[in-house]
Amino acid sequence: MAYRLPSLTALRAFEAAARLSSFKKAAEELSVTATAISHRIRVLEEDLERCLFLRKVRAVELTAEGEELFTAVHSGFDTIAMAVERLRQPRRASVTLSATPAFATKWLVPRLADFQALHPGINLHIHACDAPVDLQSGNVDLAIRYGNGPYKGLSTTLLLENQFAPMASPQLKAAPLSDIAQWPLIHFDWYLPAGMEVSWNAWLRACGHDEHIAASGIRYSDESHAIQAAIAGQGVAMLSLLLVEEELRLGLLEVVAEPTLKGMSYHLLKCNVARPHQQSEAVAAVENWLIRSACPNLENNEK
Repeated sequence: MAYRLPSLTALRAFEAAARLSSFKKAAEELSVTATAISHRIRVLEEDLERCLFLRKVRAVELTAEGEELFTAVHSGFDTIAMAVERLRQPRRASVTLSATPAFATKWLVPRLADFQALHPGINLHIHACDAPVDLQSGNVDLAIRYGNGPYKGLSTTLLLENQFAPMASPQLKAAPLSDIAQWPLIHFDWYLPAGMEVSWNAWLRACGHDEHIAASGIRYSDESHAIQAAIAGQGVAMLSLLLVEEELRLGLLEVVAEPTLKGMSYHLLKCNVARPHQQSEAVAAVENWLIRSACPNLENNEK
């Protein structure tokens, strides 16, 4: 298939300017002039017949079309960078693990020091993305995905089951359940399959309250941002007990009311394809470590 794509030089200039919100900073990163960046982006806009940036005095801001293009271009460059990095280190075992951004940030990253101590000879690359990845392509070795499955054609291991509850900072002093209409609510956008709802609406129904209460509040596009907002005392958020276990332990968050809502499960996925011996051993090491970390009480033979 022949791809009709704009100039790679123009796309690089666009991606840097969009990521840094500045033509000047993009020019410094790419070792060119700001004029050159501006020209390349102008050529790209003319090619696409779309305005990609709103030019302001001290910064630039993406338009809706620019946001759409940036998501695709940034993801593409990220995938290319991962592949190039793997090729640059062929003698060292390298494993790419894909996970949702919130799970990677709140559960996986705090445990990576343990993995590095156990397996200093393995390069573990974390690919954080909400969108499903193609494990058949060979660019990603393992994936942790949130859902109920089934995941056809893939080897699947249940890692963790999830529960949700309304949580807030102890400093917020959330009103009693009878005054829930006074709660400042925090929402975030979900990526859930049809028929699955873990939200304020579902929780209010479970409590016998009017769902119109959930219409108010602040909304975030990312779960991690909603967690930070709750910690900062901005309101009450419907959060995963699994992802905020450390914040609950430290007293940064507290469950303010019952009941809890049953969520979906985190599964470890891999493609059963033949791999070189060293790569196969490295993938198995990561897989075993994840299972041990998710179920620390299970006996594990990992050395």
